[in-house]
This record gives sequence, C-alpha cells and structure tokens, in this order.
Amino acid sequence: MPERVEAPSAVASAAAGSAWRLEVLRGSAAELHAEPVEPVRCVRVNEVTGTSLVLGSAQAPPDGDLPEGVEMVRRRSGGGAVWLAEGTQVWLDVVIGREDPLWVDDVGRSAGWLGAAWAEVLGGRSGGAEVWAGPMQHRELGALACFAGVGPGEVLVGGRKVVGISQRRTRSLARFQSVAYLRWSPAALIEVLGDPLELSGRLRGAAGPLSAGGDRWDVVERLLLALP
Repeated sequence: MPERVEAPSAVASAAAGSAWRLEVLRGSAAELHAEPVEPVRCVRVNEVTGTSLVLGSAQAPPDGDLPEGVEMVRRRSGGGAVWLAEGTQVWLDVVIGREDPLWVDDVGRSAGWLGAAWAEVLGGRSGGAEVWAGPMQHRELGALACFAGVGPGEVLVGGRKVVGISQRRTRSLARFQSVAYLRWSPAALIEVLGDPLELSGRLRGAAGPLSAGGDRWDVVERLLLALP
C-alpha cells in the first residue's frame, strides 16, 4: 500500500483555493497504479520509488529479462510503455466523475481540458505549447512506447511531445494518467523494447522534457491553478 504524504504548503494552498482535492502518494509504480480512486474531482501526485517499466493495458511484454532492480507493471489505461524512475518525472492522476461538467463522452475530445491546463503550465502558445486535437499519430510506435506517438489531448512544445496522457473510464469516473519528464533520457526504454531504429529515432527526436523551470512541485502548483 502506498504511503500518503503531505504536499508543500504552497501546493496545498493552491489546492485549497481550487475545486480539486489533492492527494500525494508515495510507493512503487505497482502500488500507485493499484490504488483506487473515487468519482470526485481529484489531483493525485504519484511519487514513485524505484524504477519500473509500465506497460499499457493491451501491450505484450518485451522479450528478454529486464535490468536488475526494474519491475514490470501493467496499468489499466491504454497506450504504450512508460519508463518511471524516482525523481525523474511528474506523474499526476486527474480524476472526474461522470456527472462532472468536464466529462465528455467522445474519448477523442475527453482529455482536451486537461491538455489545455498542461499547456498553460508550459507557457501556452507564446511558449510554443500545443494541445494535439487531431487523430492519433504514429499509432504503431505509440503502441510500443507512449512518447513515440501523439494522441488527442496530449501536449507538444515546439513540436516535441512533452505531456503524455492515458485514460481509464468506468461507469462512474474517468482517470487521466498524465506524465511529463523533468529529464528526458529514453536510452533505457529503447534498450528494453529492443531498439527498433524507427522507435529510437522517434523517442530521441520527437519527445522531450518539461521546460517550465522550477521543480516538480512548481509544476503541480501551476497545474492546480490552471485546472478549470
């Protein structure tokens, strides 16, 4: 079971002034993915311990063994693999209930409001941030690695994917799992997935880290202030 921890005071204040409940959980990727959510507006900050390869719900595991100390986890949302390591990314689960005004039945448009909030954090159009509103791009590669494809609601800066979003919907809620990297170093993921040349090129050239400045808590605070 993950540990519940306190957020810094500035982040807690931003949450208190918003319509969103704030939770901060610390644990392994497996524990954090398994932790249930309720059908209410909530931003959950997931603080990962250790290193994990997180596979999409329908993704086949890679051939061969993982490096020592790396656990393989399967999430219930779709898309390709994500590499999570302690202190290298901002991972936020954003939850809404079905009756929330932000709920959109069309899954092709349902993450747009969250992408717009992330884009504001990243400086908006003046900062080169763009919310992708078209169909899935590079679908085959994106099914291998999340950041090799681009889907609706995800955020690019200067044409490079910076925020990945996957979604799990039930009868009562939608759980948007968003990840942005503080440092972008895809070498370990490329090696585990077999380093197909096209995938390697996409990950090295078409994705990148946050450039908003500050640390992960600055990013969380800004997102809380940007959410509707």
